[in-house]
Amino acid sequence: MAQEYQTRYPKTISIGNGQKQTIKFDDKGVEQLTVFVKKSAEEMLKILTKEGFTKVKFEHKQIAQIGSGFSLKLNKPWEMHLRLFDIKKGVVAIQAEVEVSRDYLQHLFCQRTPVIYEVESMLKKYQIEYTVWSDRVKNYVHTVFDNYKIRLTTPSIPVFAWKPMVFVISTVGIFYLWKYLNTI
Repeated sequence: MAQEYQTRYPKTISIGNGQKQTIKFDDKGVEQLTVFVKKSAEEMLKILTKEGFTKVKFEHKQIAQIGSGFSLKLNKPWEMHLRLFDIKKGVVAIQAEVEVSRDYLQHLFCQRTPVIYEVESMLKKYQIEYTVWSDRVKNYVHTVFDNYKIRLTTPSIPVFAWKPMVFVISTVGIFYLWKYLNTI
């Protein structure tokens, strides 16, 4: 049975000058925060591979994105999609979100949310220092005072794996093509 995905996301933060800010939340979701690490893309790739991430074959690439994105299967039907961005020599930016897996047709029109604590826990596991950046306020996050509680619900329509559907449709199509060609 499919499950919902629950996470927390920073709500009230303090930035470099001590000023409090609220992370924006609207009908599209929460604003994206970015994690900066002083590691090369190659080093991060090794860590992501150890953690079970795989390269994403089809995605909408973003400006300054390094190569393909990465995905990590979570509880069905969810996956974490992570992108690395080239910031400057020796610094890589990370953005991640949780969404319905690309294995399902509902991926195309499902709800998704940026995630930050899931990335932080992975970086802490490998003792990698990081900073969190808010692009909207153009400053680093110093303190998180409280969090949004985010819940992604499973799609109302049962998730359909698209790869088997393509196989079945192709097989039926070939059968009808063969049947048609035999009647000519």
